[in-house]
Amino acid sequence: MPTEPAEPAEPAEGPCAVELLRRVPYGRVVTSMRALPFLAVARHIVVRGRVLLRMHAGFNHHQACHGSVVAYGADNFGCGSDDATLWSVQFTGTAELFEPATDELELFGRGPHHVNGELFDPVYMRIEPQFTTVHTLSGTPEQRYAYAL
Repeated sequence: MPTEPAEPAEPAEGPCAVELLRRVPYGRVVTSMRALPFLAVARHIVVRGRVLLRMHAGFNHHQACHGSVVAYGADNFGCGSDDATLWSVQFTGTAELFEPATDELELFGRGPHHVNGELFDPVYMRIEPQFTTVHTLSGTPEQRYAYAL
Protein backbone atom coordinates (compact mmCIF):
# COMPACT_ATOMS: atom_id res chain seq x y z
CA MET A 1 0.00 0.00 0.00
CA PRO A 2 1.63 3.36 -1.03
CA THR A 3 2.21 5.83 1.74
CA GLU A 4 3.06 9.51 1.83
CA PRO A 5 6.75 10.28 2.37
CA ALA A 6 7.58 10.98 5.99
CA GLU A 7 7.92 14.58 7.01
CA PRO A 8 11.60 15.58 7.27
CA ALA A 9 13.05 15.79 10.75
CA GLU A 10 13.41 19.41 11.87
CA PRO A 11 16.92 20.25 13.08
CA ALA A 12 17.11 22.17 16.37
CA GLU A 13 17.48 25.47 14.47
CA GLY A 14 15.09 24.30 11.74
CA PRO A 15 11.86 26.00 12.85
CA CYS A 16 13.62 29.35 13.30
CA ALA A 17 15.45 28.95 9.98
CA VAL A 18 12.27 28.07 8.10
CA GLU A 19 10.47 31.07 9.57
CA LEU A 20 13.32 33.38 8.52
CA LEU A 21 13.42 31.90 5.00
CA ARG A 22 9.72 32.76 4.61
CA ARG A 23 10.65 36.46 4.99
CA VAL A 24 12.82 36.74 1.86
CA PRO A 25 12.20 35.46 -1.67
CA TYR A 26 15.74 34.74 -2.91
CA GLY A 27 18.88 33.01 -1.75
CA ARG A 28 21.96 31.28 -3.15
CA VAL A 29 22.55 27.61 -3.89
CA VAL A 30 26.13 26.38 -3.78
CA THR A 31 27.69 23.17 -5.07
CA SER A 32 30.60 22.18 -7.29
CA MET A 33 30.60 21.65 -11.01
CA ARG A 34 33.60 20.10 -12.75
CA ALA A 35 35.55 20.35 -9.48
CA LEU A 36 34.92 24.11 -9.23
CA PRO A 37 32.54 25.72 -6.74
CA PHE A 38 29.64 27.73 -8.10
CA LEU A 39 27.00 29.89 -6.53
CA ALA A 40 23.67 30.62 -8.24
CA VAL A 41 20.72 32.81 -7.30
CA ALA A 42 17.48 30.93 -6.75
CA ARG A 43 13.91 31.82 -5.81
CA HIS A 44 12.73 29.74 -2.86
CA ILE A 45 9.52 28.83 -1.09
CA VAL A 46 9.03 26.65 1.98
CA VAL A 47 6.45 23.85 1.81
CA ARG A 48 6.00 21.32 4.63
CA GLY A 49 9.55 21.79 5.91
CA ARG A 50 11.13 21.40 2.48
CA VAL A 51 12.76 24.22 0.56
CA LEU A 52 11.69 24.37 -3.07
CA LEU A 53 13.89 26.28 -5.50
CA ARG A 54 13.28 27.84 -8.90
CA MET A 55 16.29 28.76 -10.99
CA HIS A 56 17.28 29.31 -14.61
CA ALA A 57 17.88 26.09 -16.54
CA GLY A 58 20.05 27.76 -19.19
CA PHE A 59 23.28 27.50 -17.18
CA ASN A 60 22.80 23.79 -16.37
CA HIS A 61 23.55 24.42 -12.69
CA HIS A 62 20.57 22.25 -11.83
CA GLN A 63 22.31 19.26 -13.45
CA ALA A 64 25.22 19.64 -11.02
CA CYS A 65 22.82 19.99 -8.08
CA HIS A 66 20.48 17.08 -8.88
CA GLY A 67 21.27 14.15 -6.59
CA SER A 68 24.12 16.03 -4.89
CA VAL A 69 24.48 17.55 -1.47
CA VAL A 70 24.20 21.31 -1.86
CA ALA A 71 24.31 24.28 0.46
CA TYR A 72 21.62 26.94 0.38
CA GLY A 73 21.67 30.28 2.11
CA ALA A 74 19.52 33.37 2.37
CA ASP A 75 19.68 36.54 4.46
CA ASN A 76 18.04 39.88 5.04
CA PHE A 77 21.16 41.92 4.26
CA GLY A 78 20.24 44.91 2.14
CA CYS A 79 16.49 44.29 2.39
CA GLY A 80 15.82 47.79 3.66
CA SER A 81 14.08 46.38 6.70
CA ASP A 82 13.50 48.56 9.77
CA ASP A 83 14.55 45.54 11.83
CA ALA A 84 17.89 46.21 13.54
CA THR A 85 18.69 42.49 13.53
CA LEU A 86 20.49 41.07 10.52
CA TRP A 87 20.26 37.32 10.01
CA SER A 88 21.48 34.61 7.69
CA VAL A 89 20.31 31.03 7.29
CA GLN A 90 22.40 28.26 5.77
CA PHE A 91 21.64 24.60 5.38
CA THR A 92 22.78 21.55 3.48
CA GLY A 93 20.72 18.80 1.93
CA THR A 94 20.37 16.64 -1.16
CA ALA A 95 18.79 18.45 -4.12
CA GLU A 96 16.32 16.70 -6.40
CA LEU A 97 14.66 17.94 -9.57
CA PHE A 98 10.86 17.88 -9.39
CA GLU A 99 7.73 19.27 -11.01
CA PRO A 100 5.84 21.60 -8.66
CA ALA A 101 2.11 21.34 -8.09
CA THR A 102 -0.16 24.20 -9.18
CA ASP A 103 -0.37 25.67 -5.66
CA GLU A 104 3.42 25.60 -5.37
CA LEU A 105 3.79 27.41 -8.71
CA GLU A 106 1.43 30.08 -7.41
CA LEU A 107 3.62 30.57 -4.33
CA PHE A 108 6.67 31.13 -6.55
CA GLY A 109 4.88 33.91 -8.41
CA ARG A 110 6.05 35.30 -11.73
CA GLY A 111 9.62 34.67 -12.74
CA PRO A 112 12.00 37.12 -14.38
CA HIS A 113 11.72 37.72 -18.13
CA HIS A 114 15.43 37.35 -18.87
CA VAL A 115 18.58 36.01 -17.24
CA ASN A 116 21.80 37.42 -18.65
CA GLY A 117 19.94 38.29 -21.85
CA GLU A 118 18.40 34.82 -22.29
CA LEU A 119 14.70 34.08 -21.86
CA PHE A 120 14.11 32.71 -18.39
CA ASP A 121 13.64 28.92 -18.50
CA PRO A 122 12.56 27.72 -15.03
CA VAL A 123 13.71 24.50 -13.45
CA TYR A 124 12.67 23.35 -9.97
CA MET A 125 14.54 21.56 -7.20
CA ARG A 126 13.52 20.29 -3.77
CA ILE A 127 15.84 20.16 -0.76
CA GLU A 128 15.15 18.67 2.65
CA PRO A 129 17.37 20.63 5.06
CA GLN A 130 19.69 18.34 7.02
CA PHE A 131 22.21 20.58 8.79
CA THR A 132 20.94 24.08 9.49
CA THR A 133 22.61 27.13 11.00
CA VAL A 134 21.23 30.56 11.78
CA HIS A 135 23.44 33.57 12.49
CA THR A 136 22.16 36.92 13.77
CA LEU A 137 23.69 40.35 14.26
CA SER A 138 21.61 42.33 16.74
CA GLY A 139 21.73 46.05 17.36
CA THR A 140 23.70 46.75 14.20
CA PRO A 141 24.58 50.43 13.83
CA GLU A 142 23.07 52.53 11.05
CA GLN A 143 24.77 51.67 7.80
CA ARG A 144 26.45 54.14 5.49
CA TYR A 145 25.82 53.36 1.85
CA ALA A 146 29.28 54.25 0.57
CA TYR A 147 31.45 51.13 0.50
CA ALA A 148 34.33 52.13 -1.75
CA LEU A 149 36.50 55.17 -2.34
